[in-house]
Amino acid sequence: MTITYTNRSLQTYYLHQGTTKTGKSKYFFSKKSEGNLVEQIPDGFEIYESPHTQVFLRRIPKKIITDAEVQVVKQGMENFSKVKPFIIDVKKEIIYIFTSSNNTDQLSEFVRATADQFNRDADTIEQLIQQSIRYTSDLRFTLIDKQKRRFQTERYCYLGRIDDWIHIGHEDSLDVLVKTYLPHLGQESFFELH
Repeated sequence: MTITYTNRSLQTYYLHQGTTKTGKSKYFFSKKSEGNLVEQIPDGFEIYESPHTQVFLRRIPKKIITDAEVQVVKQGMENFSKVKPFIIDVKKEIIYIFTSSNNTDQLSEFVRATADQFNRDADTIEQLIQQSIRYTSDLRFTLIDKQKRRFQTERYCYLGRIDDWIHIGHEDSLDVLVKTYLPHLGQESFFELH
């Protein structure tokens, strides 16, 4: 059975195999359903969808952040933040929170109204909405002490002379940082955090 993957934008990708200039195997996803299609994910690899809906086959990364820690952030977003939808993404020792840069309620209204005029079905409407949502990351938690599981919170600063991640607050347990900073996400108070 050919390996396929449907991303958040409801686009289906097919896993292909090719070769590098040195003759080694390489794998990539494409929307094309023809070619040298792969029927089994190679050992040591996994499918990864970026917050921007790009689909890759990558080596399974060494796990530094635990599943329980990811769950703490996810629960925190559900309990303490008004920002929806969101995506949690982990890269090495960093937990990123990606939030929609669109007003998703207005976007949904607009797409539904437009789709109704063209007699589109519910699946097509949902696909249009999902394709229109763009995500950015303005907040992240970085593991700085692996033994004590202490994290540092950072927010993205958009001041022209900085445009980079800046530390806010002091290092602490992930539980404490989640309760402290997630209520500010999407609020004016977020940009006052130092």
